[in-house]
Amino acid sequence: MKLQKILNRLQRLHPKEIDLSLDRIKNICKRLGNPQDKLKVITVVGTNGKYSTIQAIFAILKEANIKCNIYTSPHIKIINERFVYNNQELCDNELASLFEDIENANNNEPITFFEILTAAYFLKASQYPNNINLVETGLFHRFDATNILKNNLASIITSIGVDHLDWLPKNKQTVENIIFEKTSSLLNSNIIVAKQSNKEITDCIKKTISNNGSNKIFHNENYSFTIKENDFFYYEDQFGGIKLPMPNVKGQFQLENISTAIATLRIIKDHEIKDKHIQKGITKINSIARLQEIKSGKLKELVKYNQLLVDGSHNPLGAKVLNEYLESLNCNKHIILGMMANKDHNEYMSYFRNVSSLTTIDIPNQPNSIKGKELKNKINRFKNINYKAGIEEAISSIPVEENDIILITGSLYLAGEVLNLN
Repeated sequence: MKLQKILNRLQRLHPKEIDLSLDRIKNICKRLGNPQDKLKVITVVGTNGKYSTIQAIFAILKEANIKCNIYTSPHIKIINERFVYNNQELCDNELASLFEDIENANNNEPITFFEILTAAYFLKASQYPNNINLVETGLFHRFDATNILKNNLASIITSIGVDHLDWLPKNKQTVENIIFEKTSSLLNSNIIVAKQSNKEITDCIKKTISNNGSNKIFHNENYSFTIKENDFFYYEDQFGGIKLPMPNVKGQFQLENISTAIATLRIIKDHEIKDKHIQKGITKINSIARLQEIKSGKLKELVKYNQLLVDGSHNPLGAKVLNEYLESLNCNKHIILGMMANKDHNEYMSYFRNVSSLTTIDIPNQPNSIKGKELKNKINRFKNINYKAGIEEAISSIPVEENDIILITGSLYLAGEVLNLN
């Protein structure tokens, strides 16, 4: 209750949810003694794969007994997920105390909620100067609150695509401008570029970072992976190759994220990451709402022996890699879909093929989501499309046969509601 009261106060400090500027975050961090200057950081920018790449790095570092602090957004179930120190989420009382410190330092001045969260993360992280910090940037990087670091260990550029266009001016709503916003102000250290959806995006990234003096590592040029028979894959870079077991997360896109994580850790000096740490770590990745199978709980009971998956993808690039996974399965696929209003709903669904049924729903507790009935009318090209108000009703309405799967997707906010309900 105390934590929620503080959160409610902090959310009223600025009329806008997002106000792209670095002035407020710099001011409050200066009052706090610039805690961000005391950290060892791996920064992760991009459109898709940021969270999964961070979780892969985290799993490997834990095997090497290297402690981490982690800052990600948004949270899926509870806000504590965003604040990991010494490999553990902060409890409610610790988080409330941390927010009180930031609230006092801010002295009731206008500041966005995300800026408050970022200042809080930096302050607490400075208490663990020897830990590696894994920091996910928010909407864009250039004016993101996390972009006040003076140096870092590495910058990772995950897959970049079209998303959040409504935050760009009308004449700049292109993938080229998204790439500029995300990559033009990266620090001079190491830059690791993940696999992109096409050569044009990779070339645009190269052009944007051409004047950056960092050591640059590109997928398929400096590191790569190949899928082998007998349930393993092979990773290779300038330091040699590693035979790796298949990870405990689903989808080829996760192999891409994992390979980027490995490339990053092998290029950073002063941290001895051995092959055995990588081999064990990638089988212990904790990935919430990224092709996550729900194996027990209230919602699982509704589907009995059928597989129930939840995935928070919400943009065309996410839909593309999600459908690639679905196409690899020899079964009927039933999709339950809920999305935010500002997404390109038709573009998102255009990537899905061979869907046995599609059920649109309302996302609970999200006033900025599109109503399920309206979403159904917008994407009515699907033959077997239905609307149900709630998650449980939607699951129960699907006439599944043996080996059919049900996938709930379209929004991280929906994924959170699903996991909390389960």
